[in-house]
Amino acid sequence: MQEDKVLCPRAYWASQGRKVSNSTPADSCQWVNSTIADILERKEYLGHTINFKTTRTSYKNKKIVWNAEDKLKVFESTHEAIVKVGTWEKVQELRKHKRRPAKTGKTNMFSGVAHCADCGAKLYYCTSKHFETRQDHFVCSTSRLKGKEACSTHFVRAIILEAMVLWSLQYVTNLVAHYEDEFRRQTNAQRSEDLKKEISEKRKQIVQAEKRIAELSVIFKRMYEDHVNSKLSEARFMELSADYEAEQTDLQSKLKQWQWELEAQEQRTNNVDRFIELCKRYVGIQELTPTVLNELVNKVYVEAPDKSSGKRKQKIHISYNLLGFLPNIVLGDEQATPGVA
Repeated sequence: MQEDKVLCPRAYWASQGRKVSNSTPADSCQWVNSTIADILERKEYLGHTINFKTTRTSYKNKKIVWNAEDKLKVFESTHEAIVKVGTWEKVQELRKHKRRPAKTGKTNMFSGVAHCADCGAKLYYCTSKHFETRQDHFVCSTSRLKGKEACSTHFVRAIILEAMVLWSLQYVTNLVAHYEDEFRRQTNAQRSEDLKKEISEKRKQIVQAEKRIAELSVIFKRMYEDHVNSKLSEARFMELSADYEAEQTDLQSKLKQWQWELEAQEQRTNNVDRFIELCKRYVGIQELTPTVLNELVNKVYVEAPDKSSGKRKQKIHISYNLLGFLPNIVLGDEQATPGVA
């Protein structure tokens, strides 16, 4: 933004004759991190209108307070979107797993993406200013912090990991390019079965939570009546009320989360088509870049090396964006597992 000489918001408002709360900065094109972060998180760019973002603690207090996410009112598709939903969701996911530079100042696109296949912890990026780039490597965070007794190191050089992932992405994109219909059919069949199980389990949780919340409401009424009729002491009433109220609040919070997850799961049916369209963009890729990695890959799980044959062998498993782990794809008499290298 600064290189392109784009005015920062305050300078832009001032140029349009709008009142600004603070003075215009000396450098009208100086952007700060918090402003960029706010832009990246704004749902308005998805075409939505967001109401009730702020409130005041009382009519006497003029201080504005930002509301929590669950208090916002979202009206979807009220204007033209300038950012695709998939892009926005990926940005939010990336911001949760920020790639911090190593002590040498180096960064790697697999930081926050590479995980240990055994314990699930992130792989720690190791490098040295005295080493060449080809010596940069990843090790299991659990092993590094707690020792090899807790988990083995899962050592893998960064350039080897990059080569393995690039080969897998080349394979998957070519598979989609040449066998799109069969890829769609088999992937949908596998995902439909998995999705049915997930949705069924989530619905059971929601029904149980709703039933328990209704039971707690009945219990509250009975307790209040007993308290009024002096059948329940004040101290006991307050103790039980606090316990039941805490349980009800916790259940209501979980219920909202489960309902949101259920809705998201039910909307995932078109993810296979979205993934296929992503793959078509990268058919014939020769180089793995952060953009390609972030577009197609969610996580990479690295197994411990196997040296039983006298040669060092190591497998990785790729969880793809939108789809997760891909099923075994059967083409004629051949069977392939996309995402395992």
